[in-house]
Amino acid sequence: MDWLNHLVFPVIRALILIVVLLTGFAYLTWFERKLLARFQVRYGPNRAGTFGLLQPVADALKAVFKEEIIPNHVDKPVYVIAPALALIPALVVWAVIPVARDIPAIADVPIGFLWILAIAGVESYGIILAGWSSNNNYSLLGALRSSAQMISYELPLGLFLVSILMLAGSFSLVELVENSRPWWVWLWLWLAFPFFFICILAENNRSPFDLPETENELVAGFQTEYGGIKFALFFMAEYINMITLSAIMATLFFGGWRGPFAEQFVWLGPVYLGLKVIALLFLYVWVRASIGRPRYDQLMRFCWKFLLPLSLVYMMITAVLTVFLK
Repeated sequence: MDWLNHLVFPVIRALILIVVLLTGFAYLTWFERKLLARFQVRYGPNRAGTFGLLQPVADALKAVFKEEIIPNHVDKPVYVIAPALALIPALVVWAVIPVARDIPAIADVPIGFLWILAIAGVESYGIILAGWSSNNNYSLLGALRSSAQMISYELPLGLFLVSILMLAGSFSLVELVENSRPWWVWLWLWLAFPFFFICILAENNRSPFDLPETENELVAGFQTEYGGIKFALFFMAEYINMITLSAIMATLFFGGWRGPFAEQFVWLGPVYLGLKVIALLFLYVWVRASIGRPRYDQLMRFCWKFLLPLSLVYMMITAVLTVFLK
């Protein structure tokens, strides 16, 4: 029966997870457009189906049936592979995120933290290769901005993760959620959350840090030469990343699947995790609707002169607290 536990069940869970994420991506676009419309006193999508609920289906059909054009000047093999390289890491990160008591999404590996950091590093290659292979100046500038932004903000992000790791005492995300924490640990973690969230916005190229694809400067940035289903894959990667990163933040800062009666009724775990993810996605959209886009030099200066020193100080204080208060 070991082959069932090690092969069949993980494959079934992986397929279920992919279906949930793809459905979640589709309706996250509807959620964002509706929410932005409400922030701007508009209706948002309201034609395709009741309350516009069939709008994601209409968008999907449009992307699938759109004519595929591959320009002659692109490096075709890399140009075709790049959208998949951007999408796959967003799905693969979910492998180590716990969704209920004693149930990880795919597998409970003892190096969950390292898995997240490693896959997050791979994700930027899809964007960089897309910009480079397009042989377009706007695309190349978008790819350069994206790579510089990701590399810069990965440093404070990594330091905040190291601090959380010290408090958790384990590389496993399953253990991190299931082990109880003192009240002062939660307060100290929540103090870091706003800055961690800023790093996540920059990593995800989300507004106001969407400078790699600013329409008024770079047309569509690294996506300029893409259309049809390939463009849709980049779009899909961004929104699935939002869901994935929200799940990671919910796991690290807000107890993941934990909630009232979640230990007694296993099915409540995914419900609580889903509600926390939706709350964090609301925060994504709220920030987009409320904050203007900074200049690129301001974005980089904020990282190197403020966030990086702050994350170092936070990590040092966390190390002292871990030694003397645990």
